[in-house]
Amino acid sequence: PTWQVQDKADANNVAYTTGRLCFHTDYPVLQHPPGVQFLHCIKQTAAGGESEVVDGFHVSSKLKKQNPEAYQILSSTAVDYVDVGVDYCDFAVHCKQRIIDTDSSGQAIRINYNNATRDTVFDIPAEKVRPFYAALKEFNDLLNSAEHKFTYKLKPGDIVTFDNWRVLHGRQSYPPGPGVTRHLEGAYADWDVIMSRLRLLRKRVLNKE
Repeated sequence: PTWQVQDKADANNVAYTTGRLCFHTDYPVLQHPPGVQFLHCIKQTAAGGESEVVDGFHVSSKLKKQNPEAYQILSSTAVDYVDVGVDYCDFAVHCKQRIIDTDSSGQAIRINYNNATRDTVFDIPAEKVRPFYAALKEFNDLLNSAEHKFTYKLKPGDIVTFDNWRVLHGRQSYPPGPGVTRHLEGAYADWDVIMSRLRLLRKRVLNKE
């Protein structure tokens, strides 16, 4: 299934407006967020609308080196995500995620960060609130550093694909128009599907050889 990213009057998501999209991963509100994302540019605005990406694993590694305590906070604190609305159907989903998911050795394996769906509920001890927001600000500042982010502008016909567990993406704002001025079509895939297709492709190639 595919979905459309374009500005509309009854937008229930900031992605469907002309406003700036801050760096995020898609659907941390799901226990198992999509692993791979595809975006196909159908129409592009003349001014603004540039896409931005940043390597969340690299930024996490940098945070761990310069502030181990901040890294520990973001990799151990469960954050509430919630999304309620109507888009093709009525939906109401909720999930707790650590912003930096780690393996047994403490290395980042998935980033779960989307301020647009981060809930107002935050059930941690009061004395831990300020340290959490200080850690989150440091992480967010690193994400938005010119040193780390890459900015580009899709042209009609371009398709970009990226690892939604690792790469955070965003969009610069663009001026509204009388009609749809920017249109992307998106799709998701899970890593197990991608890997099984690659194994099948490799098998076919080897059989031909």
